[in-house]
Amino acid sequence: MDAPRGRRRLRAPLAFFLVTLALLASLVLSTAFGAEPLSPATVIDVLVGRVTGGPVADLAYDTIVWQLRVPRALLAALVGAGLALAGAGMQTLVRNPLADPYLLGVSSGASVGATAVITSGLFAGAGALTLSGGALIGALGAAVLVFVIATAQGGLTPLRLVLTGTVLGSAFSAVASYLVFRSSDPAAAQSVLFWLLGSLAGAEWYQLAIPAITVGAVAAAMLAGSGWLDALATGSDTAASVGVPVRAVRVGLFVLLAILVGVLVAVSGGIGFVGLVVPHAARLLVGARHRVLLPAAAMCGALFLLWVDVVTRILVPPTEIPLSVVSGLIGAPAFLVLLGRRRYRFGGEG
Repeated sequence: MDAPRGRRRLRAPLAFFLVTLALLASLVLSTAFGAEPLSPATVIDVLVGRVTGGPVADLAYDTIVWQLRVPRALLAALVGAGLALAGAGMQTLVRNPLADPYLLGVSSGASVGATAVITSGLFAGAGALTLSGGALIGALGAAVLVFVIATAQGGLTPLRLVLTGTVLGSAFSAVASYLVFRSSDPAAAQSVLFWLLGSLAGAEWYQLAIPAITVGAVAAAMLAGSGWLDALATGSDTAASVGVPVRAVRVGLFVLLAILVGVLVAVSGGIGFVGLVVPHAARLLVGARHRVLLPAAAMCGALFLLWVDVVTRILVPPTEIPLSVVSGLIGAPAFLVLLGRRRYRFGGEG
Protein backbone atom coordinates (compact mmCIF):
# COMPACT_ATOMS: atom_id res chain seq x y z
CA MET A 1 0.00 0.00 0.00
CA ASP A 2 1.48 3.34 -1.02
CA ALA A 3 1.88 6.13 1.51
CA PRO A 4 -0.72 8.57 0.14
CA ARG A 5 -3.41 5.86 0.05
CA GLY A 6 -2.51 4.81 3.58
CA ARG A 7 -2.76 8.36 4.80
CA ARG A 8 -6.19 8.71 3.20
CA ARG A 9 -7.45 5.56 4.89
CA LEU A 10 -6.16 6.77 8.24
CA ARG A 11 -7.48 10.29 7.68
CA ALA A 12 -11.07 9.30 6.89
CA PRO A 13 -11.95 7.82 10.34
CA LEU A 14 -10.34 10.78 12.08
CA ALA A 15 -12.27 13.20 9.85
CA PHE A 16 -15.55 11.43 10.61
CA PHE A 17 -14.79 11.49 14.34
CA LEU A 18 -13.96 15.20 14.41
CA VAL A 19 -16.90 16.23 12.23
CA THR A 20 -19.29 14.15 14.36
CA LEU A 21 -18.03 15.81 17.55
CA ALA A 22 -18.30 19.25 15.96
CA LEU A 23 -21.83 18.54 14.74
CA LEU A 24 -23.06 17.31 18.12
CA ALA A 25 -21.50 20.28 19.90
CA SER A 26 -22.93 22.68 17.31
CA LEU A 27 -26.44 21.31 17.69
CA VAL A 28 -26.28 22.29 21.36
CA LEU A 29 -24.33 25.54 21.08
CA SER A 30 -26.35 26.91 18.15
CA THR A 31 -29.47 27.02 20.34
CA ALA A 32 -27.76 29.54 22.62
CA PHE A 33 -27.75 32.26 19.94
CA GLY A 34 -30.66 34.50 19.00
CA ALA A 35 -32.55 37.61 20.03
CA GLU A 36 -32.28 36.36 23.62
CA PRO A 37 -28.71 35.06 24.12
CA LEU A 38 -28.45 32.13 26.50
CA SER A 39 -25.49 30.53 28.20
CA PRO A 40 -24.47 27.00 27.15
CA ALA A 41 -25.15 25.88 30.72
CA THR A 42 -28.76 27.08 30.49
CA VAL A 43 -29.23 25.29 27.18
CA ILE A 44 -27.77 22.06 28.57
CA ASP A 45 -30.00 22.28 31.67
CA VAL A 46 -33.11 22.59 29.49
CA LEU A 47 -32.04 19.75 27.18
CA VAL A 48 -31.15 17.42 30.05
CA GLY A 49 -34.43 18.19 31.76
CA ARG A 50 -36.40 17.47 28.58
CA VAL A 51 -34.52 14.26 27.76
CA THR A 52 -34.64 12.84 31.29
CA GLY A 53 -38.14 14.08 32.08
CA GLY A 54 -36.91 16.14 35.00
CA PRO A 55 -38.46 19.37 36.32
CA VAL A 56 -38.39 22.52 34.19
CA ALA A 57 -36.18 25.09 35.91
CA ASP A 58 -37.44 28.11 33.94
CA LEU A 59 -40.52 27.98 31.71
CA ALA A 60 -39.39 30.92 29.57
CA TYR A 61 -35.99 29.35 28.81
CA ASP A 62 -37.64 26.00 28.19
CA THR A 63 -39.94 27.58 25.60
CA ILE A 64 -37.09 29.41 23.87
CA VAL A 65 -34.77 26.41 23.71
CA TRP A 66 -37.07 23.44 23.26
CA GLN A 67 -40.00 24.90 21.35
CA LEU A 68 -38.23 27.48 19.19
CA ARG A 69 -34.53 26.82 18.75
CA VAL A 70 -34.10 23.05 18.91
CA PRO A 71 -36.56 22.39 16.04
CA ARG A 72 -34.83 25.12 14.03
CA ALA A 73 -31.38 23.65 14.68
CA LEU A 74 -32.55 20.15 13.72
CA LEU A 75 -34.22 21.45 10.56
CA ALA A 76 -31.04 23.34 9.64
CA ALA A 77 -29.03 20.14 10.08
CA LEU A 78 -31.51 18.12 8.00
CA VAL A 79 -31.67 20.67 5.19
CA GLY A 80 -27.89 21.13 5.15
CA ALA A 81 -27.31 17.37 5.07
CA GLY A 82 -29.91 16.90 2.34
CA LEU A 83 -28.58 19.70 0.14
CA ALA A 84 -25.03 18.36 0.44
CA LEU A 85 -26.22 14.86 -0.50
CA ALA A 86 -28.16 16.29 -3.43
CA GLY A 87 -25.14 18.29 -4.55
CA ALA A 88 -22.86 15.27 -4.45
CA GLY A 89 -25.41 13.20 -6.35
CA MET A 90 -26.00 15.90 -8.95
CA GLN A 91 -22.28 16.34 -9.59
CA THR A 92 -22.04 12.60 -10.19
CA LEU A 93 -25.17 12.49 -12.37
CA VAL A 94 -23.98 15.20 -14.77
CA ARG A 95 -20.23 14.75 -14.16
CA ASN A 96 -19.77 18.46 -13.59
CA PRO A 97 -18.01 20.06 -10.59
CA LEU A 98 -20.18 23.17 -10.96
CA ALA A 99 -23.45 21.27 -10.57
CA ASP A 100 -25.62 22.03 -7.57
CA PRO A 101 -28.98 20.65 -6.32
CA TYR A 102 -30.94 23.28 -8.24
CA LEU A 103 -29.55 22.39 -11.66
CA LEU A 104 -32.71 20.48 -12.63
CA GLY A 105 -34.88 23.57 -12.33
CA VAL A 106 -36.53 22.19 -9.19
CA SER A 107 -35.88 25.34 -7.17
CA SER A 108 -37.26 27.58 -9.91
CA GLY A 109 -40.33 25.38 -10.19
CA ALA A 110 -40.81 25.63 -6.44
CA SER A 111 -40.55 29.41 -6.70
CA VAL A 112 -43.48 29.40 -9.15
CA GLY A 113 -45.61 27.37 -6.75
CA ALA A 114 -44.67 29.46 -3.73
CA THR A 115 -45.09 32.75 -5.60
CA ALA A 116 -48.51 31.69 -6.85
CA VAL A 117 -49.59 31.01 -3.26
CA ILE A 118 -48.15 34.28 -1.91
CA THR A 119 -49.44 36.56 -4.65
CA SER A 120 -52.88 35.01 -5.06
CA GLY A 121 -53.67 34.34 -1.41
CA LEU A 122 -55.11 30.96 -2.31
CA PHE A 123 -55.75 28.61 0.61
CA ALA A 124 -54.54 31.27 3.05
CA GLY A 125 -56.59 29.68 5.79
CA ALA A 126 -54.57 26.48 5.65
CA GLY A 127 -51.65 28.09 7.48
CA ALA A 128 -47.92 27.51 6.95
CA LEU A 129 -48.48 24.26 5.09
CA THR A 130 -49.97 26.17 2.16
CA LEU A 131 -46.67 27.75 1.12
CA SER A 132 -44.72 24.51 1.54
CA GLY A 133 -47.37 22.58 -0.36
CA GLY A 134 -47.38 25.03 -3.25
CA ALA A 135 -43.60 24.98 -3.43
CA LEU A 136 -43.49 21.18 -3.38
CA ILE A 137 -46.06 20.89 -6.16
CA GLY A 138 -44.10 23.38 -8.27
CA ALA A 139 -40.80 21.62 -7.60
CA LEU A 140 -42.03 18.15 -8.51
CA GLY A 141 -43.87 19.53 -11.55
CA ALA A 142 -40.63 21.11 -12.77
CA ALA A 143 -38.72 17.86 -12.25
CA VAL A 144 -41.33 15.90 -14.23
CA LEU A 145 -41.15 18.41 -17.07
CA VAL A 146 -37.34 18.26 -17.19
CA PHE A 147 -37.48 14.46 -17.19
CA VAL A 148 -40.05 14.27 -19.97
CA ILE A 149 -38.28 16.78 -22.23
CA ALA A 150 -34.79 15.34 -21.69
CA THR A 151 -36.03 11.78 -22.27
CA ALA A 152 -37.96 12.75 -25.41
CA GLN A 153 -34.90 14.45 -26.86
CA GLY A 154 -32.51 11.56 -26.45
CA GLY A 155 -32.30 10.45 -22.84
CA LEU A 156 -30.94 11.58 -19.49
CA THR A 157 -27.42 12.31 -20.66
CA PRO A 158 -25.39 14.80 -18.61
CA LEU A 159 -25.42 17.42 -21.37
CA ARG A 160 -29.19 17.19 -21.94
CA LEU A 161 -29.91 17.38 -18.22
CA VAL A 162 -27.75 20.47 -17.80
CA LEU A 163 -29.21 22.24 -20.81
CA THR A 164 -32.83 21.29 -20.14
CA GLY A 165 -32.65 22.10 -16.43
CA THR A 166 -30.93 25.44 -17.04
CA VAL A 167 -33.33 26.58 -19.76
CA LEU A 168 -36.48 25.51 -17.92
CA GLY A 169 -35.14 26.99 -14.69
CA SER A 170 -34.83 30.36 -16.39
CA ALA A 171 -38.35 30.01 -17.79
CA PHE A 172 -39.78 29.17 -14.36
CA SER A 173 -37.97 32.15 -12.83
CA ALA A 174 -39.54 34.39 -15.50
CA VAL A 175 -42.99 33.02 -14.64
CA ALA A 176 -42.43 33.70 -10.93
CA SER A 177 -41.30 37.27 -11.73
CA TYR A 178 -44.40 37.81 -13.85
CA LEU A 179 -46.65 36.63 -11.01
CA VAL A 180 -44.97 39.12 -8.65
CA PHE A 181 -45.30 41.91 -11.22
CA ARG A 182 -49.03 41.26 -11.64
CA SER A 183 -49.71 41.09 -7.90
CA SER A 184 -51.65 43.94 -6.31
CA ASP A 185 -50.08 43.23 -2.90
CA PRO A 186 -47.11 45.59 -2.35
CA ALA A 187 -45.61 43.22 0.22
CA ALA A 188 -45.73 40.22 -2.12
CA ALA A 189 -42.40 40.95 -3.76
CA GLN A 190 -40.63 41.17 -0.41
CA SER A 191 -42.24 37.96 0.82
CA VAL A 192 -41.31 36.10 -2.35
CA LEU A 193 -37.73 37.40 -2.30
CA PHE A 194 -37.23 36.40 1.35
CA TRP A 195 -38.57 32.91 0.65
CA LEU A 196 -36.44 32.50 -2.48
CA LEU A 197 -33.28 33.31 -0.51
CA GLY A 198 -34.07 30.74 2.16
CA SER A 199 -35.17 30.92 5.77
CA LEU A 200 -35.70 28.56 8.70
CA ALA A 201 -37.66 31.06 10.78
CA GLY A 202 -40.73 29.63 12.45
CA ALA A 203 -39.53 26.02 12.32
CA GLU A 204 -41.66 23.69 14.43
CA TRP A 205 -41.43 20.09 15.51
CA TYR A 206 -44.10 18.86 13.11
CA GLN A 207 -42.05 20.13 10.15
CA LEU A 208 -39.17 17.74 10.87
CA ALA A 209 -40.82 14.42 10.04
CA ILE A 210 -41.06 14.64 6.25
CA PRO A 211 -37.54 16.09 5.68
CA ALA A 212 -36.04 13.54 8.10
CA ILE A 213 -37.72 10.59 6.39
CA THR A 214 -36.82 11.89 2.92
CA VAL A 215 -33.17 12.62 3.71
CA GLY A 216 -32.76 9.26 5.48
CA ALA A 217 -34.39 7.25 2.70
CA VAL A 218 -32.47 8.99 -0.11
CA ALA A 219 -29.18 8.67 1.79
CA ALA A 220 -29.77 4.95 2.34
CA ALA A 221 -30.62 4.40 -1.34
CA MET A 222 -27.56 6.30 -2.53
CA LEU A 223 -25.28 4.44 -0.14
CA ALA A 224 -26.72 1.13 -1.31
CA GLY A 225 -25.77 2.08 -4.87
CA SER A 226 -22.47 3.75 -4.00
CA GLY A 227 -20.49 1.34 -6.16
CA TRP A 228 -22.61 2.17 -9.19
CA LEU A 229 -22.20 5.89 -8.45
CA ASP A 230 -18.41 5.47 -8.33
CA ALA A 231 -18.52 3.85 -11.75
CA LEU A 232 -20.91 6.47 -13.14
CA ALA A 233 -18.57 9.24 -12.01
CA THR A 234 -15.84 7.85 -14.27
CA GLY A 235 -18.06 8.04 -17.36
CA SER A 236 -20.97 6.16 -18.89
CA ASP A 237 -18.78 4.02 -21.16
CA THR A 238 -16.57 2.88 -18.32
CA ALA A 239 -19.60 2.22 -16.09
CA ALA A 240 -21.33 0.17 -18.79
CA SER A 241 -18.17 -1.85 -19.38
CA VAL A 242 -18.19 -3.09 -15.78
CA GLY A 243 -21.86 -4.05 -15.87
CA VAL A 244 -23.56 -0.95 -14.45
CA PRO A 245 -27.09 -0.39 -15.85
CA VAL A 246 -26.31 3.21 -16.73
CA ARG A 247 -29.75 4.33 -17.87
CA ALA A 248 -31.53 2.78 -14.87
CA VAL A 249 -29.03 4.32 -12.45
CA ARG A 250 -29.43 7.75 -14.04
CA VAL A 251 -33.21 7.58 -13.92
CA GLY A 252 -33.22 6.34 -10.33
CA LEU A 253 -30.75 9.00 -9.22
CA PHE A 254 -32.72 11.70 -11.03
CA VAL A 255 -35.94 10.69 -9.26
CA LEU A 256 -34.28 10.52 -5.85
CA LEU A 257 -32.65 13.93 -6.24
CA ALA A 258 -35.83 15.53 -7.55
CA ILE A 259 -37.85 14.31 -4.56
CA LEU A 260 -35.12 15.26 -2.08
CA VAL A 261 -34.60 18.78 -3.43
CA GLY A 262 -38.34 19.34 -3.79
CA VAL A 263 -38.98 18.50 -0.14
CA LEU A 264 -36.05 20.59 1.11
CA VAL A 265 -36.94 23.64 -0.95
CA ALA A 266 -40.54 23.35 0.22
CA VAL A 267 -39.55 23.66 3.90
CA SER A 268 -36.67 26.13 3.66
CA GLY A 269 -36.78 27.99 0.34
CA GLY A 270 -33.76 28.22 -1.91
CA ILE A 271 -30.41 28.11 -0.10
CA GLY A 272 -27.40 28.61 -2.30
CA PHE A 273 -23.86 27.23 -2.19
CA VAL A 274 -24.45 24.42 0.32
CA GLY A 275 -24.88 21.75 -2.34
CA LEU A 276 -22.11 23.23 -4.47
CA VAL A 277 -19.32 23.81 -1.96
CA VAL A 278 -19.79 21.13 0.70
CA PRO A 279 -19.36 18.05 -1.56
CA HIS A 280 -16.00 19.42 -2.73
CA ALA A 281 -14.90 19.96 0.88
CA ALA A 282 -15.96 16.40 1.71
CA ARG A 283 -13.91 15.05 -1.21
CA LEU A 284 -10.85 16.77 0.20
CA LEU A 285 -11.50 15.26 3.63
CA VAL A 286 -12.25 11.63 2.74
CA GLY A 287 -11.77 11.16 -1.00
CA ALA A 288 -14.23 10.69 -3.85
CA ARG A 289 -15.55 7.18 -3.16
CA HIS A 290 -19.27 7.57 -2.54
CA ARG A 291 -19.30 5.07 0.33
CA VAL A 292 -17.45 7.64 2.46
CA LEU A 293 -18.17 10.79 0.46
CA LEU A 294 -21.93 10.74 0.99
CA PRO A 295 -21.96 10.52 4.82
CA ALA A 296 -19.09 13.00 5.05
CA ALA A 297 -20.92 15.46 2.79
CA ALA A 298 -24.13 15.06 4.80
CA MET A 299 -22.44 15.77 8.12
CA CYS A 300 -20.43 18.70 6.73
CA GLY A 301 -23.57 20.14 5.13
CA ALA A 302 -25.45 19.91 8.42
CA LEU A 303 -22.58 21.57 10.27
CA PHE A 304 -22.23 24.33 7.65
CA LEU A 305 -25.91 25.29 7.54
CA LEU A 306 -26.23 25.19 11.33
CA TRP A 307 -23.69 27.98 11.69
CA VAL A 308 -24.94 29.87 8.65
CA ASP A 309 -28.32 29.99 10.38
CA VAL A 310 -26.69 31.24 13.58
CA VAL A 311 -25.01 34.07 11.65
CA THR A 312 -28.32 35.08 10.06
CA ARG A 313 -29.78 35.53 13.55
CA ILE A 314 -26.94 37.53 15.12
CA LEU A 315 -25.48 39.56 12.23
CA VAL A 316 -28.03 42.42 12.32
CA PRO A 317 -30.18 41.80 15.42
CA PRO A 318 -33.10 41.74 15.90
CA THR A 319 -33.66 41.34 12.13
CA GLU A 320 -32.96 37.98 10.50
CA ILE A 321 -31.38 37.99 7.06
CA PRO A 322 -31.97 35.28 4.42
CA LEU A 323 -29.76 32.21 4.55
CA SER A 324 -28.47 32.52 0.98
CA VAL A 325 -26.95 35.92 1.77
CA VAL A 326 -24.67 34.41 4.39
CA SER A 327 -24.08 31.08 2.62
CA GLY A 328 -23.04 32.99 -0.51
CA LEU A 329 -20.66 35.29 1.35
CA ILE A 330 -19.00 32.28 2.98
CA GLY A 331 -19.40 29.75 0.18
CA ALA A 332 -18.03 31.72 -2.75
CA PRO A 333 -14.52 32.34 -1.34
CA ALA A 334 -14.47 28.87 0.25
CA PHE A 335 -15.23 27.30 -3.13
CA LEU A 336 -12.39 29.17 -4.80
CA VAL A 337 -9.96 28.17 -2.05
CA LEU A 338 -10.98 24.50 -2.23
CA LEU A 339 -10.58 24.28 -5.99
CA GLY A 340 -7.23 26.02 -5.73
CA ARG A 341 -5.77 23.15 -3.73
CA ARG A 342 -3.25 21.28 -5.85
CA ARG A 343 -4.21 17.85 -4.62
CA TYR A 344 -7.90 18.33 -5.40
CA ARG A 345 -9.19 16.31 -8.36
CA PHE A 346 -12.90 16.09 -9.16
CA GLY A 347 -14.14 12.60 -9.99
CA GLY A 348 -11.08 10.84 -8.65
CA GLU A 349 -9.77 9.91 -5.22
CA GLY A 350 -7.85 13.12 -4.74
